[in-house]
Amino acid sequence: MVSSSILGQQLDDYTRIKHSPSQSDTGLPAGWEVRHSNSKNLPYYFNPETKESRWEPPAGTDPEKIKHYMGTYHSSANVRPDGAGQHEGKIRAAHLLVKHRDSRRPASWREAEITRTKEEAMSTILGHEARIRSGASSLGDLAVTESDCSSARKRGDLGFFGKGDMQKEFEEASFALKPGEVSHVVETASGLHLIER
Repeated sequence: MVSSSILGQQLDDYTRIKHSPSQSDTGLPAGWEVRHSNSKNLPYYFNPETKESRWEPPAGTDPEKIKHYMGTYHSSANVRPDGAGQHEGKIRAAHLLVKHRDSRRPASWREAEITRTKEEAMSTILGHEARIRSGASSLGDLAVTESDCSSARKRGDLGFFGKGDMQKEFEEASFALKPGEVSHVVETASGLHLIER
């Protein structure tokens, strides 16, 4: 569920997507639509009839259709992760997250309930890593449709962060990378990550 602070905001803080796709284009169950939060600058799912809003797709969503829809209408092709910026002591990184059923929160914008095993998630992320290392794709391009993190809309970009801002394993792997370098698989309570500094 979306936090009460989001639910309590004025409706004009949100804008309905302008292209008004048909229900079948999004893969969402009847009554649900995609809206955009101006305060978070991220899309979310809303049911105007019940007034329910949430970050993850509702049960009954077609995962392939929503993945294609979100990749087409809610990604930012212009956001690219670079190395350290002008933020002293901070680095900028992007990541691709693959969750599994034992992840801290086994749900994402792609799937309302994640049921894959950790082994299946590892197989998936190793396939993504192979595509990145071979040059067939970039982490940012894959993150748009394959990452279980809401940062997928920003090509996996997490912006700048410092020490103590991220989970320990993620932080250590990120700070060990050189700008432009991609990590091997990093495991955290959230799931399995590939990180690009």
